[in-house]
Amino acid sequence: MSELKKLSTEQIEAFGKEMDDLRARVVADLGERDAEYIRDLVDKQKKLEIAGRALLFFGWLPPAWIAGVTALSLSKIIDNMEIGHNVMHGQYDWMQDPALTSKNFDWDNSIHADSWLYTHNYVHHTFTNIVGKDHDATGYGVMRMTEETPWHPIWLLNPVYCALLQIFFQWGTALQELEAEKVIKGERSWAELKEGLARVRDKGGKQALKDYVIFPLLSGPGAPFTFVGNAAANLVRNLWASSVIWCGHFPEDVQTFTIEETEDESHAGWYYRQVLGSANFTGGKFVDILSGNLSYQIEHHLFPDIPAHRYAEMAVEVREICARYDIAYHEASMPRQLWSVWKKVFKLSLPDSVYTKSPKETVADIVTFPVRVAKRRQLAATA
Repeated sequence: MSELKKLSTEQIEAFGKEMDDLRARVVADLGERDAEYIRDLVDKQKKLEIAGRALLFFGWLPPAWIAGVTALSLSKIIDNMEIGHNVMHGQYDWMQDPALTSKNFDWDNSIHADSWLYTHNYVHHTFTNIVGKDHDATGYGVMRMTEETPWHPIWLLNPVYCALLQIFFQWGTALQELEAEKVIKGERSWAELKEGLARVRDKGGKQALKDYVIFPLLSGPGAPFTFVGNAAANLVRNLWASSVIWCGHFPEDVQTFTIEETEDESHAGWYYRQVLGSANFTGGKFVDILSGNLSYQIEHHLFPDIPAHRYAEMAVEVREICARYDIAYHEASMPRQLWSVWKKVFKLSLPDSVYTKSPKETVADIVTFPVRVAKRRQLAATA
């Protein structure tokens, strides 16, 4: 059971007003500091990519290969997380720089920008964690990440699906808009996937051609080393990006919601749901940059079009406001959040009856995975 009914309508509206006021103050302060930040980061990312690809041309030398993979991995991570993700959210549209405009930007990734703008910017950020509307909330159609997804023996492999999605994350997101699981269930026809498949072939094909054909061929005799180096850099980027997303969306304390309980939701209620349906993780400035500042996932869900490097400052006030309204603000170290997610992945691979215990038992009584009762189930059982 979610905590959407914890506050009165008046309290939710007052909370929303404070969020609006905070957003307005930051928007009014946007300027050269923010422009310099993103332009400097783009410059550094381009230099890392050039260095990485140049070093891989000498990939038969182990130090050059390792350095090349490291530089290219960092380039891809920064391009996707702090630049691509945030620019495509419109965080820098106010600059009116064609290269940094959400509708013009394209990234070093397999997912088509148009697909991302729809599945992520519109669907996910509008219907965050609403089961039946937000595809992310239920594990992208390939994982069981909420008890609202009925258990089936196929979910015994939930940890395997999770690991495979992390390894091939760029391709998983590229295919997300297709929602192919609905075809398997008979809810959609293959004909309905035609347009989406065309986008996957277009962007995914170009990405594969660049990383696995063009650059290896340009390396001449070192082609195999460049091929493997590009694959390694993509793997590092995929594992990192998916881990960042997992930490912000899937920890045990993050809540999901029903369509019914959000039907009459106001703008302030949307703010309220974003806090309950997100989690932050800590790790320092370097981790903040590499995560696209999605280490402040709560602030990102509250203010998706505000330059992400501002979230650390905004989080101070958001925490204080949430405390005054007694709204749970979920935050922990990155390792702890990842541990929480993987416990959840394993737990939900099992039939509900395995880990659902009597409401008389308390959290103190049930301390080992996978029979530890989830907090939300305790609340539902005692309501």
